[in-house]
Amino acid sequence: MTSKIATITRPPNTGQSWLEYLKSLSPDLRRRFLEPLTEAQAEFFLNSWVFNAREKQFAPDGLWDTWFILAGRGFGKTRSGAEWVLDGITNDEAERIALVGSTREDVRATMIEGESGILVRAEARKIKFDYNKSRLEIKFPDYNALCAGFSAEKPERLRGPQFHWAWCDELAAWARDKDTWDMLQMCTRLGENNRVLVTTTPKPRPLIKQLVKDPKTVISKGSTFENSNNLSSAFAEKMREKYEGTRLGRQELEAEILDDSAGALWTYGLIENQRTHERPEYFQRIVVAIDPSVTATEESDECGLVVAGIDREGKGYLLEDASEVMSPLEWCQKAVDLYKKWSADLIVAEVNNGGDLVESMVRSIDKNISYKKVHATRGKVIRAEPIANLYTQGKCYHLGCFPVLEDQLCTWTPDDPDSPDRLDALVWAFTELMIDSMDVPDLGGINFKSLAEKSYRKNPFGF
Repeated sequence: MTSKIATITRPPNTGQSWLEYLKSLSPDLRRRFLEPLTEAQAEFFLNSWVFNAREKQFAPDGLWDTWFILAGRGFGKTRSGAEWVLDGITNDEAERIALVGSTREDVRATMIEGESGILVRAEARKIKFDYNKSRLEIKFPDYNALCAGFSAEKPERLRGPQFHWAWCDELAAWARDKDTWDMLQMCTRLGENNRVLVTTTPKPRPLIKQLVKDPKTVISKGSTFENSNNLSSAFAEKMREKYEGTRLGRQELEAEILDDSAGALWTYGLIENQRTHERPEYFQRIVVAIDPSVTATEESDECGLVVAGIDREGKGYLLEDASEVMSPLEWCQKAVDLYKKWSADLIVAEVNNGGDLVESMVRSIDKNISYKKVHATRGKVIRAEPIANLYTQGKCYHLGCFPVLEDQLCTWTPDDPDSPDRLDALVWAFTELMIDSMDVPDLGGINFKSLAEKSYRKNPFGF
């Protein structure tokens, strides 16, 4: 090919894709670029990654260990990752590539099978592959190459295999980020050019901050709106109108790594200190807590729905966050399912908006459920402060990672008018387990609660 496009891999104007560049030219100049190409060659370039990618989506030049694409939602991170993987395979730079996502389902649905994932892009580039869905493995027979998927929920799965490269998606949402990252570094050891690509919307988690500061990390930062040509105008307008300039917008759209919110009762550092992956041998009590929602539309609040427990030593553990936008019937059913899944002792629900309706709905699903209604007679901050203090005192732990809930804890401040549903549910759960349960009367000089605890520790099985 003699076209300028064929010999230049980057567009001549910084930040533009070739497509954007050609659109900016006059029809005559545009024709001069395309005239040397056959019809097939022109079609190839019009659909190729080189032609459509923006400058920030090209792998950086030079020596580097980690390439961080810190970008807003809709930037094109997944497409960038998939094309980078395929470039490595077709250029004989990498034969074994690990694909690591938040969950196994995320790896499958986004990185591999997604509309911008590896399979779709391989088909577009006419690269032959064999896909084993059950194993999350893609073989490329013409290149003797293999991609293998892994979940950040199970870092120990990375102990055996070894790779040339790795693509890590949404690192900020990984449940066991540090453990998974460390295991990945140890198994990315084949060849002489080991590299890792991270595509993520950033959050101020310790690992993110650590990697960004590493001199061997190359960073490409980008905003959601840089990809406006490939996003619906209605979506872009909605995002600007609702979130531009807000803290959430700065993080999710502009990809800023924000510090802790001034005045927030929780901080990311505090939560990280209270994170554990070792489940206690036994729980004294487990509760399911509900902060109810009334409707289930796009504009509706989420239903806060969490599970928490307290161990023999009186330490509280957040066990599960099942919050989402649901109809009343859906969250009632889910609450009952969680109650049975965790063998819980109680469902506790705020009833300011629902009165006795919540209890009647729960009992319509299972009449034997142990249930307690609570009323928000005190302000939110008054209820939340004692629970935040328990974290500071090292008495509350998160069993795993709960990214959305933790973001809510660390960004909500007492003057925030929004209703933090997940935070509310967590506060009700730990209030029931660790605050209200302490209200035991002292009769005749005998502290029956203390006596019961001593007896329990001596004989936890009650015989």
